[in-house]
Amino acid sequence: MIESSPGHSRRRFLAAAAGGLLATGVAGRAGPAAASGPSAAGSSASGPSASGAEPAAWARVAVIKRRIRPPRFPRRTFPVTGHGAVGDGTTMCTDAFRQAVAACAAAGGGRVLVPAGTYLTGAIHLADNVELHLEAGATIAFSRDPADYLPVVHTRYEGVELMNYSPFIYAIDRTNVAITGSGVIDGQADATHWWDWSGDPPPSERPDKDLLARLAEEGVPVAERVFGTGHHLRPNLIQLYRCRNVLIEGVTVKDSPMWNIHPVQCTNVTVREVTVDSPHGPNNDGLDPESCVDVLIERCEFNTGDDCVAIKAGKNADGRRVNAPSANVLVDSCVMRDGNGGVTIGSETTGGVRWVFAWNCTMSSARLERAVRIKTNPERGGYVRDVYFKDITVGQAADAVVEVALNYENKSTGPYYPDVGAIDIRGLRAGRAPRAFNLIGNPANPIKGVRVTNSVFEEMAEADVVSDVTGFELRNVWVNGHRV
Repeated sequence: MIESSPGHSRRRFLAAAAGGLLATGVAGRAGPAAASGPSAAGSSASGPSASGAEPAAWARVAVIKRRIRPPRFPRRTFPVTGHGAVGDGTTMCTDAFRQAVAACAAAGGGRVLVPAGTYLTGAIHLADNVELHLEAGATIAFSRDPADYLPVVHTRYEGVELMNYSPFIYAIDRTNVAITGSGVIDGQADATHWWDWSGDPPPSERPDKDLLARLAEEGVPVAERVFGTGHHLRPNLIQLYRCRNVLIEGVTVKDSPMWNIHPVQCTNVTVREVTVDSPHGPNNDGLDPESCVDVLIERCEFNTGDDCVAIKAGKNADGRRVNAPSANVLVDSCVMRDGNGGVTIGSETTGGVRWVFAWNCTMSSARLERAVRIKTNPERGGYVRDVYFKDITVGQAADAVVEVALNYENKSTGPYYPDVGAIDIRGLRAGRAPRAFNLIGNPANPIKGVRVTNSVFEEMAEADVVSDVTGFELRNVWVNGHRV
């Protein structure tokens, strides 16, 4: 069940002083200087009360965590090698994986074991009560032939449902599914396989993206939005769709055609100690929980070609049709390196995103564009609210440390203004970046409430951008050695 916010707390938050005066002062700051302020966790000269107590909303984290329980599986093991798989990197093992999963499910569940070796395969479809486990030294290497991901399946492409190539590891409407171990899941995408579909020269996904958007706007049933053969919409590496009780733990994933790990409309999801090493591909997001409820992401490491963690909720007309939010998402003690954003919400926000908590995360790279990022536009609609960050360390970022942009894709007008606000950041310490804040609302629809407390931005080279924001509060915030 999605919990609702106590109305009086939200009203107090949004009743903060209008952001115009604060924005004017912040945007006019001088350039870099040696930092001399307190630590991000320290108190100001006027005492701790000047920065305010931690929001009561953080008490929700323990409640959410109690609901999130990884699935457990029977002590039965089904090695893929017992069904004909050969770990030589050249023998196709698609049938062996299919048979092992079927045998495991028929027995009532257990572990499908991938021993050390490199196993070339097409799509792997999981079943109820099945744990796919990769031993140390095991690699699942996915075929580069699109035909190995047919027939088409019900999936979601950038927030819109359709029938398309199967994600490489896929499950739909399943209970108790897991991907675990210390091995590698390798999508094997590169500049001449899958990634080339993202460009303008043929083959290109652009005509198919436009077609899919038109079909969704016209309300064409999902079963009739058939892509796959002859089309160029890239599949995800791992997508678990409408599943309950999900665990992804320990594995390394790399080089997906696009998004690496994509749970959709799932409940009770744990992603723990996973490494995503996919810094080169287009749209190579690390982990995108979309329209999911009760999600724990902990002790993971991301090095990606797009957003590291991106919380989503469907897009435009199709997002309004499905109308499924993301809620109760916890991001704990993760490391973010390359990427467009460290912890991101959007741009697919149509179903709404609420109660996001991120803490004890470390983010730093010359190619990490932003640390905290919220992006949407007036075609999306939906809402983003009750978002809480604390104790975030940012070594360096290539753009703004904190960005909230309601003009994503340079669209600042439209029929569906998103409701974005109630964003609380505290204990953030950033070393070097062009600017601390890039906050861009819409003239007809401002960002409604951003509070930053007990935070330090040490070497910011440029003035902030703050426009169309109400309720922008800075409490005990230091930039370039000056309290602002």
